Amino acid sequence: MSVNAIHSAEDARLIAKRRLPWMVFDYIDGSAGRETGAARNRAALDALTLRPRILRDVSSRDLSTSLFGTQAQRPFGIAPMGMCNLSAPEADLMLARLAAKYKVPHGVSTVASTPLEQIIDVAEGNAWFQLYFSGDGVGTFKLVERAKAAGYTTLVLTVDVPEVGRRPRELRHGFKMPFAIGPRQFIDFALHPRWSLTQLAAGKPQMANFEMDGYDFDRTESRARATWDTLAKLRDMWPGKLVVKGVLDVEDAAGLKAAGVDGIQVSSHGARQLESAPAPIDILPQIRAKVGPEYPLFFDSGIRSGEDVMRAMHQGADFVFLGRILQFAIAAGGEAGLHRLWAVLSDEMSIAMAQTGQSQLVANAGLDRS
Repeated sequence: MSVNAIHSAEDARLIAKRRLPWMVFDYIDGSAGRETGAARNRAALDALTLRPRILRDVSSRDLSTSLFGTQAQRPFGIAPMGMCNLSAPEADLMLARLAAKYKVPHGVSTVASTPLEQIIDVAEGNAWFQLYFSGDGVGTFKLVERAKAAGYTTLVLTVDVPEVGRRPRELRHGFKMPFAIGPRQFIDFALHPRWSLTQLAAGKPQMANFEMDGYDFDRTESRARATWDTLAKLRDMWPGKLVVKGVLDVEDAAGLKAAGVDGIQVSSHGARQLESAPAPIDILPQIRAKVGPEYPLFFDSGIRSGEDVMRAMHQGADFVFLGRILQFAIAAGGEAGLHRLWAVLSDEMSIAMAQTGQSQLVANAGLDRS
């Protein structure tokens, strides 16, 4: 199937659903519990409307924006996602090349399939390292030093996973890393030969950032020991920008700002952790009101279109991160599929700007309803 069949994020998802093994698709697509949190996210986004404006010269539109003092060519970037190479071999590097082309941040997950040093090199410096605090923190702080040595200047601490959420869809498949291949998984892979053969040729995806002395990673290891003291230690040892991701409470946001955090990412982890969490898009304007108009505020969770990006910006986001849909595009059409969906999202965003009378992006647009 030609990548020209991708006209929306949902098109990419449907193609990916046919091509990926059930276990892999449900790992990428699934959410916590009965998945009502994901439905809540979608309903909340759908409930937001944009205000059309007329008779404004919008013949030339600029999708670029400033982000920590640099110019990004789009107001959206790549959220940190673990084990991206399950969608296709070298998916991490496809995302890195995309980040380099558009000068947008590639969130490099702690549990990436490709070493953090290689990704920032391919991304030409357009990469932020995402950190999980786990266990007693020894391995965590080793990763911080590695990221610093590799040239990362922005660190993203994810705080909304003190324990890994229960996602029944992946649990029913027996999903774990590394894979445990039983009869069910063997049949699943056999029924998806295109994916299986390409993965076989490339080699089994690994937790690449943990292939270092003195550190054995356990995906299910508790991350519950992280405290405000942990944050203070991280702030002291990290000389660059520090972002905290996974914030859904106004008072927590105020505390993070007071603690010297450089930016906050409002997120429910794509509804993958706490099914009953509020829709982040509903909390975003409350946090914006608390931290003020100048404080860097980012957003992810449930974004499926360029119009969704615009909605988030109108609710107070300075920048938006995309997740699952980029993996679906890769699974659907490889690197060409990824660039195809990126062009679709860019076009959707540009059209939404024209319809709402904007030739340039307006930060915190939702604070000015005039």
